[in-house]
Amino acid sequence: MALCSAVLIGATVAVAPMTAHLNRPAAAAAAFDFDKGNAVTGLLWVRVGNVIKTIVSPRGNDATLVFRIAALSATAQFDAIAPYHPTAVGIYSDLGRRPASEAATNRNKNIAILYASYRVYSSLVPQASAEWRALLTDVGLDPDDDQENTDTPIGIGNRAGKAVIAARAHDGMNQLGDEGGRKYNRQPYSDYVGYRPVNTAYRLEHPSRWQPATVTKGNGIFTVQQFVTPQMGVTKPFSYADVKDFPVPPPHNSDARNQKGYKQQVDEILATSAGLTDKQKMIAEFFDDKFRGIGFSSGNIAVNKGVSLDRFIEHTAAADIAGFDALIAAWAAKVKYDAVRPWSAVRHVYGGKRVTAWGGPGKGTVRDLPADQWQNYLDVPDHSEYPSGSTSVCAAVAQSGRRTFGTDEITLSFRFAKGASFVEPGITPAADTTLSWTTWSDWMRDCGLSRLYGGVHFKSAIAASSELGPKIGDRAYELVRRHVEGRTGPES
Repeated sequence: MALCSAVLIGATVAVAPMTAHLNRPAAAAAAFDFDKGNAVTGLLWVRVGNVIKTIVSPRGNDATLVFRIAALSATAQFDAIAPYHPTAVGIYSDLGRRPASEAATNRNKNIAILYASYRVYSSLVPQASAEWRALLTDVGLDPDDDQENTDTPIGIGNRAGKAVIAARAHDGMNQLGDEGGRKYNRQPYSDYVGYRPVNTAYRLEHPSRWQPATVTKGNGIFTVQQFVTPQMGVTKPFSYADVKDFPVPPPHNSDARNQKGYKQQVDEILATSAGLTDKQKMIAEFFDDKFRGIGFSSGNIAVNKGVSLDRFIEHTAAADIAGFDALIAAWAAKVKYDAVRPWSAVRHVYGGKRVTAWGGPGKGTVRDLPADQWQNYLDVPDHSEYPSGSTSVCAAVAQSGRRTFGTDEITLSFRFAKGASFVEPGITPAADTTLSWTTWSDWMRDCGLSRLYGGVHFKSAIAASSELGPKIGDRAYELVRRHVEGRTGPES
């Protein structure tokens, strides 16, 4: 994913708290090697993630917007280098074929990638226009060069980026805030499908259904959650035609009439909460940050395989499209089933009775916690519980990665320094902790379990998403593969 912002250190990444500094020193950026480097890992990884976190998603956990930005930018990057490939054709543009001599080094491809990315980021996050311009000026490129001459990498990059923007501006996500015919005072990404919760934040009338929580930043101001981008479920996918091709079975245990199943999954959440280890907490935090937990993981796996720039871009395009398209299917089911979160279900089952669970930051496991004061380890998500969006994405990304590299084997390792937790800063983990994976399957499994550890999903949601994601990962891989091979006609 071109949105990653952690720092690459060999095969291991030292994960530190994000800072508010958006700009990398210009001198460091100017040292980028256009002929041998990779503009995504060498430039965009360092800077883009911090910008998106500052403006869009401070903790990187707003999956729908994060993965839309990732999918559109990765597609633009793929389309920008397609003219330098022997057979490839862009997903949203066909910009011809450049001579093989122009692809002898990475220079032209990197320039095209940067201009395509600049156009997409400027469209999706215009608030950061100064930073996007600096992405180019810091390496000696002119952001005002808007030529569309396909004999030049600048023109190719501009056209590739603009084509993706045009194709996705009205894809259903309401990027421009004009869906439903709204002309004035537009609100980008606002709901136009008319979702309304059946429960209020103050009363759980329907214990099977999602309840918006009341949240605060600790400043005395409390707000009621709104279901984030419910229109995601009707957004146009990249890799398939109809979300109905990927049905998700109903969450029977979240039906309050199924008292045994309902209580059983609540008790499982409480038992997990009570038994949290430092490693489980770090797994929960790692995957909750979609930049480093999913995007950077996927990209770092490719880096560790030593792939070429072309191969890297093919992988990230397939992976990011897979993640975005998996979220579309997951969100359609989320709106359809509108299932209760553990946060509400624990209160419904136990009310004010004392339970044993994690007692909050720095409290460890306590045995006298009133159930109506129980909290997830992670923040309460602002959408319904079933299925798990994060697990759907991980499962889709893992499958696309298996297909791209022809193996389940990976090399991936991340290190958390002592006390690096954002939930329990200075306390957790008690010692430096390394998370490592050697297969996509293990990485995907921990991604799913991270939602259980975080207290935000029941196991049934994780299981359903683990079944859903790979099917879409296959579709995304096959879409990108067709375009790599130039098989883009109706017969393909």
